Amino acid sequence: MQTSISTTRAEVLQQMEGFVKSNMSTFLKSVEDSWQPADYLPDSRRDTFFDEVKELREKAGSLSYDLLAVLIGDTITEEALPNYEAWFHELDNINRDRNNGWAEWIRGWTAEENRHGDLLNRYLYLSGRVNMREFEVSTQYLINDAFDLGTANDPYRAFVYTSYQEQATNISHRRVGQLARTAGDDQLSKICGMIAGDENRHARVYKAFVTEIFKYDPSEMMLAFEDMMRKKIVMPAHYMREMGVEMGKTFGHFTDAAQRLGVYTSNDYTDILDSLITDWDIEHLKGLTGEAEKARDYVMALPNRLRRVSDRMPVPKLEYKFKWIS
Repeated sequence: MQTSISTTRAEVLQQMEGFVKSNMSTFLKSVEDSWQPADYLPDSRRDTFFDEVKELREKAGSLSYDLLAVLIGDTITEEALPNYEAWFHELDNINRDRNNGWAEWIRGWTAEENRHGDLLNRYLYLSGRVNMREFEVSTQYLINDAFDLGTANDPYRAFVYTSYQEQATNISHRRVGQLARTAGDDQLSKICGMIAGDENRHARVYKAFVTEIFKYDPSEMMLAFEDMMRKKIVMPAHYMREMGVEMGKTFGHFTDAAQRLGVYTSNDYTDILDSLITDWDIEHLKGLTGEAEKARDYVMALPNRLRRVSDRMPVPKLEYKFKWIS
């Protein structure tokens, strides 16, 4: 169903609440069926705990400098979860009543994501390769500095952002896991694989939200998509820094390391855009206003433009020592 262009965001989100509520069992896993960080780490109650920690440390010692730096940066990003939940609660027209479908999703998404930072944090602590105080300083900075994702308080823009960002984190965690396996750290590989699985499922949910909005309010959703792509999707940790380092500078070094490893590259950014254009069937949208038609033209042409730029970008050289790594 498509409504008139006068449809408000509040009306659309209210219409969608039943959809969100009825699909919650596929959007989220129950607590009882969910993995927990303790499932993938040495159990301190066991007599074998110190032997297991020794083995973990030996395998972690095989990780390359860049791979460890990317893993730490990914962990700091996950640990800044309080910012992300607060951002959701600031969105306009999201019903926060306890039993509302939107509120239930936000709580459930937050609860699932919360496990990611807990698990990775404990792994890094046990690995013996990380200056945990410097790591914790960066985490506190990131929560304290907040972020500017370019979405304002608009749920349409926010759902474009999360559709993009959850796919990006899925790619990053999955590739870190693959590189960890190659380095001989099967335990870290499993950890990253479980987290990537969550991110992939969350990405599907946010894409489903946008698909539904396109049914009700295609022109405004198209304009929101175009606006986010003109601004460029920034990662939530784009203000990442270390002690004594200017805000955002450490994030640049972190992304350089990810680019060198092929964990997340400019080509991945474009591939995600291609997938969203396909998943949302942007080419065949109907009932668009003239302004929205122009927005569609811009988005459809963007992947080729981004690839031309990407082909000219050099791979950053190793030239930075992170304070996180002992």
